[in-house]
Amino acid sequence: MLSIPLLACLLLTATAADGAVAHPRALRSTSPTCAATTVTVQKPPVTVQKPPVTVQKPAVTVQKPAVTVTVQKSPVTVRLPPVTVTSKVTVRLTEQYNPVAATTRTTSAGPGHQQPTSVTSPRAGTSSAAVVVRPSSTVAAGSSQTSGVTANGYRNVLYFTNWGIYGADYQPQQLPASQITHVLYSFADIASDGTVISSDTYADLQKHYTTDSWNDQGNNAYGCVKQLYLLKKKNRQLKVLLSIGGWTYSTKFAPIAATAAGRQRFASSAVTLVKDWGFDGIDIDWEYPTDTTEAANFVLLLQACRQALDQYAAQYAPGYHFIISVASAAGPANYKYMDFTGMDRYVDMWNLMAYDYAGSWDTTSGHQANIYPNPSNPTATKFNTDQAVRDYISKGLSSKKIMMGLPLYGRSFEATNGIGQSYSGVGSGSSGTAGVWLYKDLPRSGAQELYDNTAKASYSYDSSTKELISYDNVGSAVTKAGYLKQKGLGGAVFWEASGDRNGTKSLVGTLATQLGALDSTPNLLSYPNSQYANIKAGMPGN
Repeated sequence: MLSIPLLACLLLTATAADGAVAHPRALRSTSPTCAATTVTVQKPPVTVQKPPVTVQKPAVTVQKPAVTVTVQKSPVTVRLPPVTVTSKVTVRLTEQYNPVAATTRTTSAGPGHQQPTSVTSPRAGTSSAAVVVRPSSTVAAGSSQTSGVTANGYRNVLYFTNWGIYGADYQPQQLPASQITHVLYSFADIASDGTVISSDTYADLQKHYTTDSWNDQGNNAYGCVKQLYLLKKKNRQLKVLLSIGGWTYSTKFAPIAATAAGRQRFASSAVTLVKDWGFDGIDIDWEYPTDTTEAANFVLLLQACRQALDQYAAQYAPGYHFIISVASAAGPANYKYMDFTGMDRYVDMWNLMAYDYAGSWDTTSGHQANIYPNPSNPTATKFNTDQAVRDYISKGLSSKKIMMGLPLYGRSFEATNGIGQSYSGVGSGSSGTAGVWLYKDLPRSGAQELYDNTAKASYSYDSSTKELISYDNVGSAVTKAGYLKQKGLGGAVFWEASGDRNGTKSLVGTLATQLGALDSTPNLLSYPNSQYANIKAGMPGN
């Protein structure tokens, strides 16, 4: 008797600028093996009754390529190896995955394949799809199956700073939680040995709000950390990421990323804060790797973080995918060294800092967040968002991973005759930083709002004081929403929460409305080994 089972399996594990200057402020999958062939012949020979039957050993050729696939919240194409068969066999595509929200896995029939076209799993685990190869057919290289977690909406991402609770008096309870999908809580500091640490323990963990008791038993988290957890409980689509670095702390990245010990300490300590504070991932804001060596070390740092987050999830949050995002430059000089392909294996969101294209460092006034260049006024548009988006996509990034940055502030130029003209001074501003005005304070009294239709950029100008301020308003935000949808981008990201208005003039709200259905993949509320009793218990009674 002759039995020839052929198993070809692909193990798919889901583990998934600023312009010229810095701002003040994966799913990962690998398929390591593919295919095994077993031929078993039993003796003595089988006796066949009339009529005689001759059984020939069919030729089966299976190649075993190494396949690496990056999976985001949108379908990806998994390339199958060449498989030639001369008898009917069953090829099984086995997927081990951690669904974020959607649990329907889609397998598209390719050449020589029959149905099924989809497999649905009710929970995290392993699902198998039988793909039947027709007799005498060839599954050629280039045939494909499609697998992945389908994104169910756009991301509307908002940076929230721990220092904003002071001068700006912007508290976490003021976040427009129903209109956003992710909060990037900024910034964690980095110790000299690579340990990720709180930059302000009072703001993060100690500040008592009016609803906080002074009589709780045990070690409890208060401050912004507690309030963010409570927002997550009430808004299950809201994911909170710990943003590490920023301009102030960015010089600390290079030395710790240069050694395996530093990278490991960074990753493990970042995970410790994530699980202690009840967060959903990390955002890394390194501004910026200055050469190819630092860029390569950035990839290794991301790899260490991805592994540490996945290891924690496997033990304490099975089936949950912790997010990794990076703040990424929009100025070519600042992203020219980036290893996009290497980084993208571990990055879920690229938060494109599409602002600060012009400011106090320039010799002329200019647009700080324009979409396109204006050839007739080149000094006003030294950088542009469209070039960065096209460059990122040309490097192989999925457009769905790119979040388009919008500023919630404006940059001013004094004593100027208009956009792209010389100026003298930048003024005091309203944010505590010279020349920087919060969007909610704009336009200033006496100023007229103008729009550069070529560059797709708004600004205000006061002809009497000769003050020009470049910033986004509702009109330009609507245009940007249309642009990112047309480009197939994943959503928007704003710097930073305290600058926005309330009501119909909110830019965050404008994007939420314009984008339509927002990503509703659920956050995580279970942190069984948090050091804080109230987070470990899930904030009972709140």
